[in-house]
Amino acid sequence: MAKTLLATVRPERAGTPVDAAKFGIVQKRLSTWENVWNQAWLRKLLILIALAAIWEIYGRAVNNQLIVPPFSDTIKAFFASIADGELPAKVWTSIKVLSFGYAMGVFLAAVLTTLAITTRFGNDLLETLTAMFNPLPAIALLPLALLWFGLKPFSLAFVLIHSVLWPVALNTHTGFVAVSTTLRMVGKNYGLRGVGYVAKILIPAAFPSILAGLKLGWAFAWRTLIAAELVFGVTTGGGGLGWFIVENKNVLNIPYVFAGLFTVILIGLFVENVIFRTIEQRTIRRWGMAS
Repeated sequence: MAKTLLATVRPERAGTPVDAAKFGIVQKRLSTWENVWNQAWLRKLLILIALAAIWEIYGRAVNNQLIVPPFSDTIKAFFASIADGELPAKVWTSIKVLSFGYAMGVFLAAVLTTLAITTRFGNDLLETLTAMFNPLPAIALLPLALLWFGLKPFSLAFVLIHSVLWPVALNTHTGFVAVSTTLRMVGKNYGLRGVGYVAKILIPAAFPSILAGLKLGWAFAWRTLIAAELVFGVTTGGGGLGWFIVENKNVLNIPYVFAGLFTVILIGLFVENVIFRTIEQRTIRRWGMAS
């Protein structure tokens, strides 16, 4: 015989019973302003506009082109250097060297971390090498690179490999170590070993850490490249963005110096907010590993 469940009467609580059929999902429409403000790209654009306005106001207040040219003068120099083809050529020179050094650094980091996570010797090797070379500033290797490889682009690439390798390897290895034991056991139960185990189990699970390492490696490589080109460009009489900056500094063409720095900023914003953001949206956000 079925039993009837009766609600317990509690005199300290007062309420009006509501039929369950009348329950519904309550929705609140967002206002137009809320919909607009929820766009991250718009908020970032407003920040950039505010920074540009502060730059313009401060430059006009200083009123000295040799110290801080206004933002408007920097933009004029920027487009003028694009029109004459000098700035695009310098950017392309830098991007070619940067791409090669970054790719080689990521490749070597992948090899070291794969070896470290699959063998004890590899783990000891990675820990020893990172303890030795990670604290060493990449730019400090430039004199040795020039001595070993001569006045060639590979000297810059060698320095870039050093600046990329260690942050990418450390973040990747940290992500691998943090992968849960359950996932590790699943991979081993399926018979995965070596590269297959790393590619199918560890990389997807540790991809947030890997992506963070790639971002750090990119930032370090970009900064190192510009700093190295200031020396390398002076030595060879040519080069990329770094040489563009120092060349215009030597002739006191300061708006063009700021145009070079502005180009560095634009490339950084593009890589971070377009390339890495696209990778993040199609991987860790789609997989539910980030909100």
